[in-house]
Amino acid sequence: MSTFKAPKGTYDLIPPVSATYLAVREAIAAPLRRSGYGYVETPGFEDVNLFARGVGESTDIVTKEMYAFETKGGDRLALRPEGTASVLRAALEANLHKQGNLPVKLWYSGSYYRYERPQKGRYRHFSQVGAEAIGAEDPALDAELIILADEAYRSLGLRNFRILLNSLGDKECRPVYREALQDFLRGLDLDEDTLRRAEINPLRVLDDKREAVQKQLVGAPLLRDYLCDACKAYHEEVRALITAAGVVFEDDPKLVRGLDYYTRTTFEFVHDGLGSQSAVGGGGRYDGLSEMIGGPALPSVGWALGVDRTVLALEAEGVALDLPSATSVFAVALGEEARRILFGKVTELRRAGIAADFSFGGKGLKGSMKDANRSGARLAVVAGERDLAEGVVQLKDMETGEQRAVALDGLLDAVRAELA
Repeated sequence: MSTFKAPKGTYDLIPPVSATYLAVREAIAAPLRRSGYGYVETPGFEDVNLFARGVGESTDIVTKEMYAFETKGGDRLALRPEGTASVLRAALEANLHKQGNLPVKLWYSGSYYRYERPQKGRYRHFSQVGAEAIGAEDPALDAELIILADEAYRSLGLRNFRILLNSLGDKECRPVYREALQDFLRGLDLDEDTLRRAEINPLRVLDDKREAVQKQLVGAPLLRDYLCDACKAYHEEVRALITAAGVVFEDDPKLVRGLDYYTRTTFEFVHDGLGSQSAVGGGGRYDGLSEMIGGPALPSVGWALGVDRTVLALEAEGVALDLPSATSVFAVALGEEARRILFGKVTELRRAGIAADFSFGGKGLKGSMKDANRSGARLAVVAGERDLAEGVVQLKDMETGEQRAVALDGLLDAVRAELA
């Protein structure tokens, strides 16, 4: 046993489970690539103020969950707790919004960090794939992203997820609602921290998961009753476009989400088979975030989908992904000359695009064939001195057990034919 273990609330991705995570990431990214989104990668840590300003100083993410530290040079940094602020910062720094092709459409994949109480589906280190469309105020963009996420989940075989949809209004109508909600919250029996949060950002109280708080929120004013005509029209267009695409959703007037930068469209993907950690992804429009972090006005929309929770959702539905074997051909050499020759053939197969592996460590035939079985290879190539003297190798089908001799110089063609 090693002296060290993975930190509390984290996990290692190792084969064969890691192959499922890779497949999920690829499935989520595939619709984005087909829709004009380019890949972006940002540092794992940023200036702490980027998140304090963008995510919101009153949010749990900033006040309780963010890993913040000071460098030897005196810089205040934080491990990224989410992706949107970092991606927008990168786009602004690179002046992508000035290249005349708005919206700037970007997707990303990476690890994120929050200091939370660990439980199944909630980790201190977690993986997400996200997408952002920066610089355009268009309900079609909001609809596009929701449709692409729905397509990604369905391509994986998921069916038992729900899409929750709401509008949070804008700077014109939300202040009126904010005041009405604060008046309501002041009349409740809430603890000091919650009352303080209600004064800073009352919408965050609606997102409180505690049952004692939720019971008191029955009868709270709903934002949809305060939307201005422009926000109502915008939201109805988003709903109409999603519906026309055949995507089923549920209107959820209490949906807020846990970040301060959202405006107008907000949505969440939930899976009822995951217990308390039911949200597998979500997002929304964040028209004022660019200005919050020092940029120009750039209305934008995006989402992030949790890879970890998507894998748990697949398990909950009993969906087993059809993953290709990591190895198609496994070479077993008997004797030193055979080792040199077959190692060269393995290299030739790999260069031809065929996944091939080799029995390392000088094992005998029995041990090497066990390795071949464990590799999941379709074919085994076996050769000893007698085979090589005749200019052949033995090609064995690991599924049927059938074996035949093939010419050494024709091995590549024979393997291609068998795998076709």
